[in-house]
Amino acid sequence: MDSKDIFAMALNLSSPWEITKMELTKPDGLKRGQLDIYIDFTAGSQFVDDKGNFCGVYDTEERKWQHLNFFEHNCFLHARVPRIKQKDGKVKTVQVPWARPGSGFTLLFEAFAMLLIEYEMPVNKVGSTLRIEPHRVWRVFNHWVEKGVEKDTLSTVKNVGIDDTSSKKGHNYITVNVDLDTRRVIHVCKDRGSDAIAELADVLKLKGGSPVAVEKVAIDMSPSYVSGVQTSLPNASITFDRFHVTAKLSEAMNEVRKLESKGNQMLKGHKYTVLKNSKNLSKTKQQELEFLLMMYPRLAEAYRLKLMFNDFWEITDTQEALTYLHFWCDMVDDTDIFPFKRFVKTVKAHWSGIINYVKSRINSGVMEGINNKIQLAKRRARGYRNIRNFKNMIYFIAGKMKFDYPYYPS
Repeated sequence: MDSKDIFAMALNLSSPWEITKMELTKPDGLKRGQLDIYIDFTAGSQFVDDKGNFCGVYDTEERKWQHLNFFEHNCFLHARVPRIKQKDGKVKTVQVPWARPGSGFTLLFEAFAMLLIEYEMPVNKVGSTLRIEPHRVWRVFNHWVEKGVEKDTLSTVKNVGIDDTSSKKGHNYITVNVDLDTRRVIHVCKDRGSDAIAELADVLKLKGGSPVAVEKVAIDMSPSYVSGVQTSLPNASITFDRFHVTAKLSEAMNEVRKLESKGNQMLKGHKYTVLKNSKNLSKTKQQELEFLLMMYPRLAEAYRLKLMFNDFWEITDTQEALTYLHFWCDMVDDTDIFPFKRFVKTVKAHWSGIINYVKSRINSGVMEGINNKIQLAKRRARGYRNIRNFKNMIYFIAGKMKFDYPYYPS
């Protein structure tokens, strides 16, 4: 067995393909060189057309693909790619077994690039590792992810969580739709609000699902989201996401802190001492919190009300939850804590969606977990300028989709 046979076996070549020549060039004074492997087909070979008929070669064109490195040397495959003339007169380029159509890389090269991304290596770093420009890595990445997204089915989707996030700080918001039962991202779109819900409904129909089959939706308290669900997912009951309701309460609590701190330096620097639950604070911070609540009665009353509201989320009986929420709102109305009174108005305006949490028990932890993955990907990439790249990265890390790129043994 000579070197050509060994490389043919390593490349998994079979008839009519064969290696005709190999060249290793090393520029003077450089350790890194380039291995060029030339592949051709045997004379008289025939190739199959779209209908399974064998056709002779019409003409050929020279092509080149980057392959995995040979030791420290760059490696490229070269081949005369045949074109065949079919019985209908159309000329077709034969697909080579080592690369996908239109790519300048071999399948194993692309599989290795995807493996590095799967191992959470930033795309820029993947590019430098493979000695190619990052935008070429993104083209490979987007191809395989979009192919996986296209083949995905949504026939079983019934409970959906919807939230938005930005591609980089303060820029280009997108909407992320999650199947709460399978805990995966099912659709990402550039729009927000009602347009995003309408697009989700279209995608459900396109991929074997149905908008009318969606039973429960968890959203924030945005009026445009509410309108979108009512229009595009007509049978879905709305649950206002626990995380977003609690965030509104935290805003009210922080406003109380700011009002109390006017002219009082003692509260400066204690934003998170007041906003966090006591059990999540260090012993030193717990002692500081106790002192602050003792010194500022209105702040202490707001903090007590905040803790009481959090107890609402643990109630499992609908009637008990209704009674408790009425009781809590009445307590707030009897105080002079105006930020909390505004929060009560928000609660009453979104009453049924908040109470629905008790019925649906939609777990906002699913959305929070996926959002944490997305934020981590943003930090690794230092934000995304390209929305297409950002959307596909979300599918890749949280879509639980099957991709067709070849297995690369890790």
